[in-house]
Amino acid sequence: MSNAVPPFIVAIPARYGSTRLPAKPLRDIDGVPMVVRVAQRALQAGASQVVVAVDDQRIADALVGQGVEICMTRSDHASGSDRLAECATRYGWADDTIVVNLQGDEPFAPAAGIRAVAQALAGDDAPMATLATPIIDAEELFDPNVVKLVRTANGRALYFSRAPLPWARDAFAADRHTLPSGSPFLRHIGIYAYRAGFLDRYSRLPRTPLEQTESLEQLRVLEHGYAIAVRLTPEPFPPGIDTEADLERAELWLRTQH
Repeated sequence: MSNAVPPFIVAIPARYGSTRLPAKPLRDIDGVPMVVRVAQRALQAGASQVVVAVDDQRIADALVGQGVEICMTRSDHASGSDRLAECATRYGWADDTIVVNLQGDEPFAPAAGIRAVAQALAGDDAPMATLATPIIDAEELFDPNVVKLVRTANGRALYFSRAPLPWARDAFAADRHTLPSGSPFLRHIGIYAYRAGFLDRYSRLPRTPLEQTESLEQLRVLEHGYAIAVRLTPEPFPPGIDTEADLERAELWLRTQH
């Protein structure tokens, strides 16, 4: 498999309304709106096109002059993937175009990681790809806010869960505070690449029982029998931003980088 990064588009779903962090895309991080920081990361990754899928003119206004395209989408989409499917149709992207879904609350996503998920899809005939990183402590494994995954020997997702996966039966019977060595504990990183032709199909798939039980949209893909390629991220992804506390942590983190 070639290590060359294929041409790819980055599409960023940015919804104005957020219950936990109102006007989230416009929240200021060290003088720059969050959505602008996300767009800058996409441009740094070398995307051939960066499209921000917005539902509010205020987000569009914040992006003027940033070198990205703005796709005004309907406000009633159930998910970011549905929002991107509307963009794919609007732009008429060819079915085999690689589209990276970079979440609008990932202002510090590393450029290498964005390229890596595009590369993962190009090197696999799955219609969708994502990234993971090793879990190194038990607290992370047992945290239901951390999404875990297990994968096949050839690097495809078997399952995603908020529960600890895999369950180290003998080790955890004795001690749940230490992770046994040699077990493939992986945390999911919520960045996706799709072939554009799959985006529309994905948006039309009916919701599924496991998806609704775990509140994990990617399970819909597996339940309907489609494959998801999973590769390890080449660089850490700092946490995304969902709350006021996350914003404060982001400001502190940014200051340590200067």
